[in-house]
Amino acid sequence: MAGTKCIITGVPGVGKTTVITGALAKLEEMGVDYANISFGSFMFEMALKKGLVQNRDEMRLLGKDDQKALQRLAAGVIAKTDGNVIVDTHASVKTPKGYLPRLPEWVLEELKPDLFVLIETDEDQILGRRMGDPSRVRDMDSYRALVSHQSFNRAIAAAYAMKTGCTVAIVTNADHLLDRAIDDLAALLT
Repeated sequence: MAGTKCIITGVPGVGKTTVITGALAKLEEMGVDYANISFGSFMFEMALKKGLVQNRDEMRLLGKDDQKALQRLAAGVIAKTDGNVIVDTHASVKTPKGYLPRLPEWVLEELKPDLFVLIETDEDQILGRRMGDPSRVRDMDSYRALVSHQSFNRAIAAAYAMKTGCTVAIVTNADHLLDRAIDDLAALLT
């Protein structure tokens, strides 16, 4: 059974994990199963097994060749996963030198996604969520920086779709409307 491969992204603080968790619970009630794989966590586990890192913070210090090799390996294993799969990741990562696409060509070729979902909301809401979550260490971007990042993610999603032929959908996770976002994502995944 090949199943559906769905990549779900969103800027830090948008509530991506919360929406995914809620949608998975709703889908389970409907008898629809999905494996939920965090691409970054998967890469980290493989780096640990290979002895390349001792903790997650060391991942960003790995050389470009090690990063590429881990991406290829992770994508290959995820692509072989039977059934429906959600790949939880970021469309791009903000670096001091600009935005870095998180899913290079070799990852997309392996994963062959059917659907690419952007979780978005108003930038003021993202700022409020970031400030209200002391359990996470996140960059305190300005409103304009968040507008730029979400806009770049839309552009990169279009490029990913052009490369793979997948569809792109946007789910809005607005404050006080979490149930709507969960319902919208669940509907896309059925």
